[in-house]
Amino acid sequence: MACSASTPPPLNLINLSLHHRTTKRSKATCSCSHINPRLASSYKDHFAPSSAHYPIPPSYSGRRLRFYVGAQRDFSSGQPPDSLASDATSQEEFSWSSVILPFLFPALGGLLFGYDIGATSGATISLQSPELSGITWFNLSAIQLGLVVSGSLYGALLGSLLAFAVADFLGRKRELITAAFLYLLGGSITAYAPELGVLLVGRLLYGLGIGLAMHGAPLYIAETCPSQIRGTLVSLKELFIVLGILLGYFVGSFQINTVGGWRFMYGISAPIAVLMGLGMWILPSSPRWLLLRAVQGKGSFQELKEQAIFSLSRLRGRPPGDKVSERQVEETLVSLKSAYEEEKSEEGSFLEVFQGPNLKAFIIAGGLVLFQQITGQPSVLYYAGPILQNAGFSAASDAAKVSVVIGLFKLLMTWIAVLKVDDLGRRPLLIGGVSGIALSLVLLSAYYKFLGGFPVIAVGALLLYVGCYQISFGPISWLMVSEIFPLRTRGRGISLAVLANFASNAVVTFAFSPLKEILGAENLFLLFGAIALLSLLFVVFLVPETKGLSLEDIESKILK
Repeated sequence: MACSASTPPPLNLINLSLHHRTTKRSKATCSCSHINPRLASSYKDHFAPSSAHYPIPPSYSGRRLRFYVGAQRDFSSGQPPDSLASDATSQEEFSWSSVILPFLFPALGGLLFGYDIGATSGATISLQSPELSGITWFNLSAIQLGLVVSGSLYGALLGSLLAFAVADFLGRKRELITAAFLYLLGGSITAYAPELGVLLVGRLLYGLGIGLAMHGAPLYIAETCPSQIRGTLVSLKELFIVLGILLGYFVGSFQINTVGGWRFMYGISAPIAVLMGLGMWILPSSPRWLLLRAVQGKGSFQELKEQAIFSLSRLRGRPPGDKVSERQVEETLVSLKSAYEEEKSEEGSFLEVFQGPNLKAFIIAGGLVLFQQITGQPSVLYYAGPILQNAGFSAASDAAKVSVVIGLFKLLMTWIAVLKVDDLGRRPLLIGGVSGIALSLVLLSAYYKFLGGFPVIAVGALLLYVGCYQISFGPISWLMVSEIFPLRTRGRGISLAVLANFASNAVVTFAFSPLKEILGAENLFLLFGAIALLSLLFVVFLVPETKGLSLEDIESKILK
């Protein structure tokens, strides 16, 4: 096709050639598109195109599905932008085949967390059965049973504290390998426990794995995946938690009538933990973590830089040490050096998390996980069985089947959030979901106060609560936690957020029964509804939109 002087090629072809110097033009590309970069500024001033179209090079038209997004630059001043890191990280070429494994193996840590929740509901029934427990110490007291149920929760609290102390030293990869080992050890000890004391030790060790996994998994996924799908993948981790709950419910329902079935319910986590550990062993370390260690002087700068280039190449499915990965690492280093040029090379103190931009990030992340729990999430589902029974659902006669029904609905709504989080953004899902949570709690209060003759209202309110939670607080809180903290304090900040989550979960769980006796169910749900309205105001006024921003952009633009 002939070129016309009156129809210049799009300006961004110039930018593309500058940004991807190694990319070859296709034969169909007009020869006049090769313009001296020095003329870019004047060229834009003359033609000022209103839109940009990027040709896909022939080398990227193969069988694998690839995203090829050119980073737009503004050369109107005659100079490139000061910070190039955001272009390299927020919009880049990647193949879906290279994204799957770096997401899947960390996400198994979330699945094993959810599995423990689902399996415990059936295991506690099996443990207390004289005929089916297969043990002589089946006659557990209320306190002993409570320790069995909450043992992993206490372990998760300790794991969160452990993550604060050692996570930045271990790195995201080794932290998840350690979590997998603790999952394996805890699950195996619990399954083969000859007495209650050994069983409780196993539950505690498994909980330590939960604490490390829930800290390391969102970190690794957020730091290694392309920014344009970060929201989708971190939210998918929440989907894996729900899948784990469902898997625990199914295993429990199949083994509930088997002698010693509780051992199998807990023990099936062991092979999944082995798969997680082996998978993390073959994955590369987080390039961002490696570069942070390099900037902080925690090893040979050149060696850590080369490791980061190699890791990024593997994560994007490129040849080892390719030029694109090398350029992206160089640009990220420029950003990190600029951010920490006045910082000392050693790790900051504990109080650093509560200062400046770090404090702003902690308020956002900590507030989200706190409201996630104190709006009643651990408690509302306690009423799922009675509500469905009052409505005449035949499945409500079987607790296991009711749990599966609720779990399937949670799974469906979480999937909707996964599909929309990178399209609609974080704030719209949070605002809409939390509004629905507040409405559902008011409806539940009204049902127990004066609408007891209309059980369909209670069922609708219950499903509304579960659905709105799964498109808002469920996945979005952990997504925001994984991306809002500055890189320097991200590891310690997330560990504090995880600690706040499990601590508030424990408080709400243990305070539910006495509050119910003091206030009554109708007033308790009304209290949760008032807290939900406060959380809505928190989201509207304090929670920013991070859709489409690189982690460096979030740090430089939102946290200032």
